[in-house]
Amino acid sequence: MSLDKRSVGRVKVNLPTMVQVIGHPDTGSLHPSLAAVFERVEGPSANDGERMPGVVRDLSSNGAFIAGNPLPLLSRVGFRFPLTGFGTVDVVAWVLWRRTGDCIIPTADGSELELPKGFGVLFEAIPLDARAAIHKVVASAG
Repeated sequence: MSLDKRSVGRVKVNLPTMVQVIGHPDTGSLHPSLAAVFERVEGPSANDGERMPGVVRDLSSNGAFIAGNPLPLLSRVGFRFPLTGFGTVDVVAWVLWRRTGDCIIPTADGSELELPKGFGVLFEAIPLDARAAIHKVVASAG
């Protein structure tokens, strides 16, 4: 039985990266009528501008897992990584989950699965041709 319940295919990778917390875009001033009814998810801003090394360990066309120091949930980050056959991929993403420490879980076959601390991101902005290239890599690993 697989522990992976995700519907989008993914591939294990080992791609060094530098992650930067870029913060949230400024919505500017809103018309008073709109400001009265407008709500937006705002993530934390304490880490804006922070840069940290990480390793992309799991990749799909929708997002990735980055091993490293976990960032606060809803942080908006930018990072880049090399993709074989494509070149450098530049990404803007949102931190949707995090693992605050390394952990080991048993598997059905009696072995153990080691999971490093880090965070999962959902891509906000990624070039369409890069997304297609990731899809091809995942499909060929299938």
